[in-house]
Amino acid sequence: MIVIKKDGRREEFSREKLITGIRKACAKRPVSSETIEKLVDEIETELHRLGRVEIPTSVIGDMVMERLRHLDGVAYIRFASVYRAFADVEEVKREADAYAQLKLAARDAGQLPLFSEQEVGLETVVEGVGRLTPRKTSKH
Repeated sequence: MIVIKKDGRREEFSREKLITGIRKACAKRPVSSETIEKLVDEIETELHRLGRVEIPTSVIGDMVMERLRHLDGVAYIRFASVYRAFADVEEVKREADAYAQLKLAARDAGQLPLFSEQEVGLETVVEGVGRLTPRKTSKH
């Protein structure tokens, strides 16, 4: 399979390059080598299923981002910052905020909580670059 780079160059698909890029994004994160290998296996399978001889790097990058989004938020933001070549911190913050909103929406769409946040005395707040941290709420 041939990969079409952003600048139009063509080169042979490299599983090792894909693994290296994902490992960099997952550095010092709780993501095992086995998980990264599985993620790359899934991407390779999906690429072969497409049945195309040439694949733009954008297709591969989107596949990686989709999987990292569900795997680890920090790895997702790291990969997105390189893949999308963010120009400044504001772009990184917008992406992190969008990720945080996605995670909150996914949580809200899931199972209803057994207790409300007020009942357990905790409130979840978004701070900084999309990091979720528990904070004690004051009782009036």
